[in-house]
Amino acid sequence: MKRREFGKQLVGSAIGAGILGSTADQDASAQPVRAPRTNSLMHVGGDYHSVAGSSITSKENLDYNLRYGVKHLTVQLGKRSPDGGWDLDELKRIKEDCEKGGVTLEAIRMDPSYITLRKGPERDREMDNIIGNIRKASEVGVKIITYHWTVIPIRRNRQTPGRGNVTYAGFKLEDNWKDLAVGKSGEVSWEDYWERISYFLEKAIPAARHYDVRMACHPYDPPGLPFGYQGADNWDSPAVFEAIKRYESTVESPYNGFQLCLGTAAEGLKNPSTEILPIVQYLAKRGKIHQIHMRNIRGGLHNFEEVYPDEGEMDFFKVMRILRDAQFAGSLCPDHMPRHPDDPKSLQSFAFGYGYIKALIQAVNSEVSG
Repeated sequence: MKRREFGKQLVGSAIGAGILGSTADQDASAQPVRAPRTNSLMHVGGDYHSVAGSSITSKENLDYNLRYGVKHLTVQLGKRSPDGGWDLDELKRIKEDCEKGGVTLEAIRMDPSYITLRKGPERDREMDNIIGNIRKASEVGVKIITYHWTVIPIRRNRQTPGRGNVTYAGFKLEDNWKDLAVGKSGEVSWEDYWERISYFLEKAIPAARHYDVRMACHPYDPPGLPFGYQGADNWDSPAVFEAIKRYESTVESPYNGFQLCLGTAAEGLKNPSTEILPIVQYLAKRGKIHQIHMRNIRGGLHNFEEVYPDEGEMDFFKVMRILRDAQFAGSLCPDHMPRHPDDPKSLQSFAFGYGYIKALIQAVNSEVSG
């Protein structure tokens, strides 16, 4: 706790008061407040959740993204190279395909296998692979690696109808959750989970700093599950905001940040409409948001469904103002959009999401001068 508070105080003292947010952890009188200005750095992004054609860098998919103004992509790699890490030749081909199509390869999603491993040589080898992957990302000019730590599968256990006969995926904590089978990773205590995270951050972040690649952690989905759910005490339970603070201060560095999924964070909150804003403020003013998943939900802790971005609990216009004033420079990606039989790959839903995000960027920038 002392270490976390020290990190929080240290960062707060280094960042000016011009970024919109709570003044609880900084002296508002110490520095002048800067007037909001336009943010030309933030942009809409696309990823592996919505792919037209045969692959994310196929001509069909690149054209699909460009039609909706999407010029930044996050890819998820398939095969590994003989050394156990990413295939550098595959990365170079993806980079070349993106450049030919007029698209920027902005980020790479890393698989979560590391966190399932206990202490020992196998975990050490996987950590070496991760450091090698950071180097390979840097070699092709990618500056962000996204990842999530899951020892049990992402939980969805219901579907509900939505507007236009779409289907919303959702989750409600089971009355008999204590009777659910333990996950394939076995029982993982809260202490064990955090030991694994600390080991990872202490090894990976210095490498990320060396190679100038930002590591972006996606919260577990959903956060706030009771300890012991399928044998796991998840790292972002019981309180997602406190867990995020602990995570980013375990190794204090601008390279240790988040792929902040607004929908996922909201799933761990009792009142997402108000409680999400302090989380965005906290991370944005510290420069710890490297990418945004702009997913909305209806409901909250232990009972929610994923809906279109304009009909959920969260007011994304308020979120965008925070990101504008913090000069957030990354992608905002639609995520987990509703499905319909006429749109099996959710390409229509994601097109709506891209347009919605671009409109939000224009709207918040129209409020202020350059």
